Amino acid sequence: MNFASASRLILLAAIWGASFLFMRIAVPSLGPVWLIGARVGGAALFLLLVAQILRHAVGWQNWREYVVLGVLNTGLPFLAYGFAARTLNASMMSILNATAPIWGALIMAVLMRKRPSAKVSLGLAIGMVGVGVLVGFDRILAQPGAELGIAACLFATLCYGLASAYTKLKASHIPPFQAAHGSMWGATILLLPLVFSSAPNSTPTTTTYLAIAGLAILCTGVAYLVYFRLVAEIGAASTLTVTFLIPVFGVLWGALFLGEHIGANTIVGAAIILLGTALVTGFKPRFARAAQS
Repeated sequence: MNFASASRLILLAAIWGASFLFMRIAVPSLGPVWLIGARVGGAALFLLLVAQILRHAVGWQNWREYVVLGVLNTGLPFLAYGFAARTLNASMMSILNATAPIWGALIMAVLMRKRPSAKVSLGLAIGMVGVGVLVGFDRILAQPGAELGIAACLFATLCYGLASAYTKLKASHIPPFQAAHGSMWGATILLLPLVFSSAPNSTPTTTTYLAIAGLAILCTGVAYLVYFRLVAEIGAASTLTVTFLIPVFGVLWGALFLGEHIGANTIVGAAIILLGTALVTGFKPRFARAAQS
């Protein structure tokens, strides 16, 4: 991974870390279904606008791949996190999100019948140790419904692992923009029946609308463009390790905007997670040397 790809990985982590903040803000008013319906629908419209401006084709011949990615990489995991956001805080959700590389590595190992290298295995183990340090003894576990929220987060990360493997094995031929755009429409169409059969919990406030805009445009539309570009550049397994970095930003945004507590375990855990990420991705910064006369 070169410096440019690493920078995009960190940017993506910062954006997706904010998604947990936005969900916590908006889910009390909208509920999980309307929240996620607005998120993917808004993202689909945003990417359609981008496609028109840049004159990019959608590539509807890949509709089967769009449906699969829409389900595995968007619809199901987003709904699961929307459900979890009712009980878990932003920090906890972003931390549990870091289990996705474990699923991804295990799924690819099974499909390819090949064991991960010792370095990658060590990086995954160190990353999960960091997650454990971050979690610590969180008081949120004593709240009613916390266990179901945790299970929903783990289900979401399983979906991400499946989606990452599918992208590498079956959808790598699709240009990044088309994959991002098409999968959003796939998720939107599949969520429409759920949206029409439910209703928001209450009338949305201005803050709720701003959170929805952040989720749809920034955390989904823009982020997916970056995500699929990274998959094309560095591969699905390395891109999936962005979830080791997401907790750092998820905890930071939660502390800054929701007043969530940051303890010593947060700082130590973040450092361990970054080490695990470096091992899994094989990240070594490369800086251009000045031309010599």
